[in-house]
Parts: sequence; C-alpha cells; structure tokens
Amino acid sequence: MDFSAVRNVMKLFSFETLRTDCDNFFEGVIIRQELDKLNLQLKSLFGEPVYPSKNKLEHKVRTTVDGFGGIMPGQTLYYKDSGKNTIFAMLWPWQDGQRITVKIIQQ
Repeated sequence: MDFSAVRNVMKLFSFETLRTDCDNFFEGVIIRQELDKLNLQLKSLFGEPVYPSKNKLEHKVRTTVDGFGGIMPGQTLYYKDSGKNTIFAMLWPWQDGQRITVKIIQQ
C-alpha cells in the first residue's frame, strides 16, 4: 500500500480541521456524518479493523500504536504491514459525540 494513495482518499472527505498532512503522517478532525463513508474507504484500503476485533492485538501492533497514543475502548484501528512499511489508521471519537480525530501514519 502506498501512503500517498491513502492521503489522496482522505482528500475526498470534508475535515472540520486538518492538523497535519505530510509524507508519512495525516491527522484531521471529521464530523460524525462522514464516519460511515470514511470507514468504508478505510476498509477498502486496510481490510477489517484490527481493533475492535474478536482477536487480540499482536504485540508488534500494540507496540507500534502505543508510540502514537495507543488505542482504547471506543476507538478503531486499521493496520496494514506490507513487509516494506506499516501503515495504520486510528479513529478516536470525541466526548461530544460529534467529532472524530483521524490519524493515519506510515512507518
């Protein structure tokens, strides 16, 4: 998977706030009305989320995402390791129930 392709897909969405958009890191805040459409696009890029999931997170995945704030109940994690690089997307809902922080990172 190519990170620039993921960034291009993110440009299809209306972000309330765009915090970072660079070669290996994307962060923005999206409104809840865009969430279903965003999840469909992320599933097409990454496959099913690895969190939440009935499967336990692999140690490597947990260690990787912990360096970027970790993942907790109520949040969503998409993860793809191609062998050459790792790309993951974290969705963190706000307490207001209306906004979600989206972080997409390539390592």
